[in-house]
Amino acid sequence: MLPVTDTFFTRMLAKKGQPLLIAGPCSAETEEQVMATAHGLKALGKIDLFRAGIWKPRTRPGSFEGMGAIALPWLQRVKAETGLPTAIEVATPRHVEEALRHGIDVLWIGARTTVNPFAVQELADALAGTGVPVMVKNPVNPDVALWAGALERMERAGITDLAAIHRGFSTFAPSRYRNAPTWILPIELKTRFPHIPLICDPSHIGGRRDLLLPIAQKALDLDYDGLIIESHPDPDHALSDAEQQVTPVRLGEILDALQYRGNASESSPEFMNHAEELRQKMDVADREIVEALARRMALVEELAEYKKENNVKILQLDRWQEIFHTRQEWASRLHVNEKFVGELYKLIHLESIRKQTEVLNGRPVDGPTHLGPGL
Repeated sequence: MLPVTDTFFTRMLAKKGQPLLIAGPCSAETEEQVMATAHGLKALGKIDLFRAGIWKPRTRPGSFEGMGAIALPWLQRVKAETGLPTAIEVATPRHVEEALRHGIDVLWIGARTTVNPFAVQELADALAGTGVPVMVKNPVNPDVALWAGALERMERAGITDLAAIHRGFSTFAPSRYRNAPTWILPIELKTRFPHIPLICDPSHIGGRRDLLLPIAQKALDLDYDGLIIESHPDPDHALSDAEQQVTPVRLGEILDALQYRGNASESSPEFMNHAEELRQKMDVADREIVEALARRMALVEELAEYKKENNVKILQLDRWQEIFHTRQEWASRLHVNEKFVGELYKLIHLESIRKQTEVLNGRPVDGPTHLGPGL
């Protein structure tokens, strides 16, 4: 399908000339709470779209699951009194029908729905022909294919007014974030769908108020097209996600603190010339890195042949531990991030294991192995 550039989101971006700002409560709890939030956000003069959770997918029954359809007239009042367009999450065709019947302007598909292609297809079928703009959150787990697949299902149903929301990914590893941002994945999605605006959700990535500003700034520095941040007039007593919501006043302070940096193409000729010189030097350095990796893999293959001749197994834990620690020490001496080098060598080592497995077993092995450490 050809890229579509004239959409609700791209028109708003073009009119504003800055990233879109979407805000509102995690959950619509009462009409008074919704209206207090809406008027507080309208007073900031910066918010483009009012969001609120109507149906809340909860992990376990018994927790607050949203007010449901009775809250939809509250959003109609928000639009009537503030002029702000409104957005809600939908998870079933019935949700779509109810939302459109109440004039909701934008719908989004949540992370728990994106993970299920059957549910996404049902929503795509229900949305076909409606012309309503749709935002698609990344799936809970770090799977770009599922995220891309959800967008593709929408496009195949004729829904081209799309945006993608990056809300972070669940992880079992210790993290300061509620959902690890794993920035490389939304960047990869953007390379696949350059015509679809990419919006960052600092609230669900951070899970804490103090992380909203640094996450939002990182997103803007990575050329995201917008932010969606949760706001509540009394965050400490919110019925859902209390720790990550901020008052409209505090949100205004966060937005004021953000730095909006320009694109390189808009900079001076002097900047462009010097940047191009540095990029050419980086190209040379990258070529040297790839050539060094090629030399290393040739040595790995030679070692694998030697192991095969002598009937020696692949996994050598002591050798891996030596590699992992010495390479990080080298990085420290050269003022390179040790953690980055450690992660890089994990990938190099997995490829080394894959290459050795091919040699020892005499057949190709697709992708990196998951056998663990040891060279």
